Amino acid sequence: MDPALRAAATGMMAQQTRTEVIANNLANVNTTAFKRSRAHFVDLLYQTVQGAAAVGGADAATTPAVQVGRGTRLAGIQRLHSQGADEQTNRPLDLSIEGEGFFQVSLPNGGTAYTRDGAFELSDTGTLVTSGGLTVLPGVKVPTGASQFTVAQNGIVSVKQGDKTEPVEVGRIELARFANPSGMEALGENLYAATPASGEAAPGFPGDEGVGRLLQGHLEASNVEIVQEMVDMIAAMRAYEINSKAIKNSEQMSDIANQLVR
Repeated sequence: MDPALRAAATGMMAQQTRTEVIANNLANVNTTAFKRSRAHFVDLLYQTVQGAAAVGGADAATTPAVQVGRGTRLAGIQRLHSQGADEQTNRPLDLSIEGEGFFQVSLPNGGTAYTRDGAFELSDTGTLVTSGGLTVLPGVKVPTGASQFTVAQNGIVSVKQGDKTEPVEVGRIELARFANPSGMEALGENLYAATPASGEAAPGFPGDEGVGRLLQGHLEASNVEIVQEMVDMIAAMRAYEINSKAIKNSEQMSDIANQLVR
């Protein structure tokens, strides 16, 4: 196969993957606390046509090696954990994290997942859970008949019971930080899992050193910027077209060479 065909084909596949990533970003523009992704590519090995050589003796100039590239490949898809815009909802069970950290939730298999989506609910037993029914760790349970559900910026949850005028503390929400949040594995449903690339979770209370604070009645919006994604999509489309044009030109050149033989 003509090396130009192969190189251009890798370019088309790269732009197709880039477009898939952009499409997923745009699809989740309204997903709470969604973090946009970016495709990262590297060039393939080069064919050395001629090595470096000294011209005219040791004291003369040295010509560089002559190398021809052979295309590109996907190196990774990076998730960008920049802060999303703050959206005020005035709903007491909505919480957003201002700064670093993830809410910790318990999975059905006993494991722990992490999320920035703070659209919480109360179960039939008064337990604080996610919209998917997963318990928020370390576990906050609101007594029956309690009113004025309040979450302080440091994570302390308090309610008022009966005729008491003073709020009663019923639990405290903890957050978890990671040395490399981009290395976490996305599980879907706004959940992430820790991996060796992300490092181990470092639990801490909101407001502690390096840990973000909580805002009640707020939600973190997606960090996807529609204009930037549209610009990237147009650039990917144009690059795809140019690579397809390179394939057509290479094929036409091969046809011309074959006709010379005839």
